[in-house]
Amino acid sequence: MRKLSVLCAALFCLSLTASAQDTTAALDASTTAGEPAAPASLIPADREPWQIGVGFQYMQFNVRGLKFHDFAYQADVARYFSNWFAVEGTAIAGFGHAGTNSSIDAKSFFIGGGPHFSVRNTARFEPWVHVIAGWERFRFTQGPSFGSNSHAAFMAGGGLDYKLAGGRLSWRIQGDYIGTNVGPSYSNNYSVGTGLILNF
Repeated sequence: MRKLSVLCAALFCLSLTASAQDTTAALDASTTAGEPAAPASLIPADREPWQIGVGFQYMQFNVRGLKFHDFAYQADVARYFSNWFAVEGTAIAGFGHAGTNSSIDAKSFFIGGGPHFSVRNTARFEPWVHVIAGWERFRFTQGPSFGSNSHAAFMAGGGLDYKLAGGRLSWRIQGDYIGTNVGPSYSNNYSVGTGLILNF
């Protein structure tokens, strides 16, 4: 009789333990089902969040009464926060000559950042526009009356990226208006360029 009582008590304890485990599992399932789903990323799976690019620019300036052009190297980086919106930073260093007889070396440097908007689709072409606020610096050598000049500036324009094989590398063409207040008056300047973009 004593052994039967011990056996019944053991079975009762085991049944309570199993019942408690079933209740805990049911509570966990209901809690998981009731929790709100984590927000989906705004960047789709086929959009890499980062872009870095290098390129070559032809820049036309009209600064302090001098009309001249520079050939420039450009580097930029963009971070996408959605399928169509990114924040971009860019730097452009230009080298050329100014004056009627090209006797004055003219160097330019622009650095800035701002929003970048693109139209993303499944095709190989991706058009985009950007507005970059920054700083423009000109340095003229061999000219006693010009020297160095710098001022706040902005760049606004757009372009087209063509996806190459694999999709991570793109060929870019772009055109921009560059406005700056270097010198006694506001100047209207322009640039066109091309380069390569790596998406990662």
